[in-house]
Amino acid sequence: MRIPEAKFMLNSKDGTVEIEGPTTFVDKHLQKLEQIFNSEIGETLLSRFGTILESDKECFNMPAFKDRSKRSIAPTGSSKHSVPRQSSSLPPIPVDLKGNGDKLGLRQFYSQKKPANHYEKTAVFAYYLVHHNRQSEVRYGELLSCYEEVDEKKPSITDIIKNTIRYKGWLEPGSDKYTARLTISGENFVKFDLPQQRTKVIIQPGSSLSGSGV
Repeated sequence: MRIPEAKFMLNSKDGTVEIEGPTTFVDKHLQKLEQIFNSEIGETLLSRFGTILESDKECFNMPAFKDRSKRSIAPTGSSKHSVPRQSSSLPPIPVDLKGNGDKLGLRQFYSQKKPANHYEKTAVFAYYLVHHNRQSEVRYGELLSCYEEVDEKKPSITDIIKNTIRYKGWLEPGSDKYTARLTISGENFVKFDLPQQRTKVIIQPGSSLSGSGV
């Protein structure tokens, strides 16, 4: 009998959620789960995840969920680890992403690493700018230029970086506004763990979603 390539399992007795399959499948649903688990109603909705993910509906884009999610993850205080909210006019910043005789181009590097989601993509872009462009920090606008270079749809870059810092640990705040630095964890992930194979995670109530099977 053919083994399914992806599955979602909910254990209502133990209160655990198990997701298994290709990295793209797992991370797609982890990003949805993060928004709910970090809201005040995370545990209440846990018992309903099976139905939601099985139908694969974009119900988390409903205004009520967006409002609660934004309030729950918005940075507070003036800690140096807080990430500024993105300006709607934040533009791409030109940066040299082409290859030459001594330098690998971003497109080739990107195709080698095969990042599966925005968290992995920003880590790959930051790694490239640090190691191939010899930068100590990366600016948010430069990451947007990386998206344009590889013909990928640009996300809300501030939200992605904020969550990458908070949940993944692959980036950390830079010295100036709208800058970030690649961490050792992020460097090791891009260098040794990409491209990824099949991923399996088990989620328990109150547990962190930062693992993503990596």
